[in-house]
Amino acid sequence: MQPLNFRTFDLNLLRVFDAVMSERNLTRAAETLSLTQPAVSNALRRLRDALGDELLVRSGQGVEPTPRAQALWPAVRAALAQLQQSLAPGEFDPATANTAFVLAMADATGAMLIPPLMEILEREAPGVSLRVVPLTTRDPRQLLDDEAADLAVGYFPAVMADLTARAQSGNLVAYESTRIYDGEYVCVMRHGHPLAGVPLTLDRFCAARHLLVSFSGRPYGFIDEALTALGRERRVVLTVNQFFTAGRVVASSDLLTVLPRHFVGVASLKDELVWRPLPMPLPTVHVDALWHRSRRHDSGHRWLRDAMERSGRRSGAPHEALTPQSTK
Repeated sequence: MQPLNFRTFDLNLLRVFDAVMSERNLTRAAETLSLTQPAVSNALRRLRDALGDELLVRSGQGVEPTPRAQALWPAVRAALAQLQQSLAPGEFDPATANTAFVLAMADATGAMLIPPLMEILEREAPGVSLRVVPLTTRDPRQLLDDEAADLAVGYFPAVMADLTARAQSGNLVAYESTRIYDGEYVCVMRHGHPLAGVPLTLDRFCAARHLLVSFSGRPYGFIDEALTALGRERRVVLTVNQFFTAGRVVASSDLLTVLPRHFVGVASLKDELVWRPLPMPLPTVHVDALWHRSRRHDSGHRWLRDAMERSGRRSGAPHEALTPQSTK
């Protein structure tokens, strides 16, 4: 057997081992860890391969440890407990905490969530401060890996699909998420725009000149992906990285843009813009908060996640935006 290479050894496997040893049942261990049972089984297989021992064998409805597992468990449990105590020595008390949290989100998301979030902070955690940084990507995992943000909040369809596929295949997933709200994107134009008084057909939409909001600066987004699937394309003549900037430009030009429906109302653009439903089907926009799994037991981070969920529920913005202009 090859000696264990500790430099490349995945320490998350020890947490799975500890949970299974405690529960002696893969299903209950999976529930404790918030993992799927295949993910737990896969982790145990990797640990067996690394240590060269079966470790746990099936027995009735559960599992029983081998002598090697029984000898190993006390050291693993003590090490995990000591590490947790060192990293999280006390519970987070929002009333007395002076913690600073970093949130990554787009301006449209912040316009809806930050006002109710600040109300919660002022009432429950007056010493806590927030720093909101621009979200410059649809995949914020590297941002979370680098600890440049505590939470990333936004529309991450490709990331969420990838994480779901990894979990379903039995792999350990390093990130967790929670749904904050569901929204939709709409086509936005100025009052008096030539297309404001006629039905917005796919042909008219594609023939118009467009402004694209792109976090990365790439002049191709999920709207263009949807059009490509239909064998169509549009002409993007301007790309910006903020929704508010897009709204201001469209209000004084004949460009069309696509914005979150709620944002037109909360950004005080209601009197300058009209919106129309997009002329092609799009999936529901799920706005999620994403964080690194290593923060799941941090009591301050748990409070932040709960406050963010409450902010999403209180805002109600997806249901209170302006109504579309009718055509005659």
